[in-house]
This record gives sequence, C-alpha cells and structure tokens, in this order.
Amino acid sequence: LNNLALLLQATNRLVESEPLLRRALAIDEASFGKDHPEVGNRLNNLAALLNATNRLVEAELLMRRALAIGEASLGKDHPTVAAQLNNLAVMLQDTNRLAEAEPLLRRALAIDEASFGMDHPSVANRLNNLAVLLRATNRLAEAEPLMRRGLEILLNSNVFNGHRHPILDTVLDNYRSLLSALGDTEDQARDKINALAAKYGVSITAITK
Repeated sequence: LNNLALLLQATNRLVESEPLLRRALAIDEASFGKDHPEVGNRLNNLAALLNATNRLVEAELLMRRALAIGEASLGKDHPTVAAQLNNLAVMLQDTNRLAEAEPLLRRALAIDEASFGMDHPSVANRLNNLAVLLRATNRLAEAEPLMRRGLEILLNSNVFNGHRHPILDTVLDNYRSLLSALGDTEDQARDKINALAAKYGVSITAITK
C-alpha cells in the first residue's frame, strides 16, 4: 500500500494516494503499536502529502509525532531522526517560522556529520538547507561558507562516484544566486564556481549537462 501510494504521489495523483497512506498507517499501528519506527515512517509519508496539499496544521502534528517516535525508539542522534528534523524544519521554513526551523536544521546537520562523516552528501543537503535559511534571514556572509562547503562535498562525490548527485544542480543554483546577492557579477560568480570545480578536476559544464 505504502509503495503504491508513494508512486501515485510521485505522479501527482494525491487524491488516490492519501487513503492508501492512511490505511498503511492504520495497519502498521495495529500490527506494531503506535510507537514503532515503521509507524514513524508512515507518518512522515502522510505528512509529506498533507504538506503538498497545503494542510499544514495536520502535517506538522504528524511530523512532530514521527519525530517523537524516532527519538524514543532509535535515539536522539540517529540519522532517521536527522531526516525527521530536516523535514519538520523545511515545513516550518516554508511557513516563515524561521526561528523555530533553524535549531532543527543545525541539529540535523550535527547528527549527519557525526553519523556519516563531514564529507557525506547527506551533510551537503543539510548544509544547503541551513544556508538557505540563513540567506532568508539576511545572514548572507554566514550562509556562503556553508553552501560552498555543501557544493564542494557534492563535487567531490561526483569524482568518487562517477555520476552527478541529484541535488547538485539545486545547490549549484542556490550558490550562484547567493553569490549574486553578495554582490558578485555573473562572471565573478561563474569564475568562483569554476575554480571550486577545478579543485576536484571536474568541469561544471560537463557535470551539469
């Protein structure tokens, strides 16, 4: 049920997806108990759909419940908890509750750095999200090194894995936009990005085709 619902969600058939997600949640609650990690996963999936359909109050309640389950069952420093923190923070950010979102993003970043290492692509994702928030609160100088570090992690990942990471284009666009907000011309921003890529022996043009 959950997999079918996610497929429907990915193809924007949200009305069909929702009852399947709710049924999957009910089955797992009955099978495993209301505080099982699998229930937390179902809650997150349903919350994502509710968020996509602008039912933010219900989505937030489910995200907070999923986070509480994750912390209690997996531990406060588990990577799943980091993902749950990130999801909640992004929703808070989307509703302009930036002061609430920031500590969640910082905590998610710290968890992933401890769990995966400082140069993991998941860390790049957290860095990007935090930098976007800092830019939104006009802390551009603080945002720049975080986003640059995230971009470097992804460039390095491209070298080791031989393929472009799915969020590379997003982080690249965000960094280019941030440099512009800091006063760089288009040519200056391009030169800085090309210099970063050259450190890892890659061409921005080649990896973003």
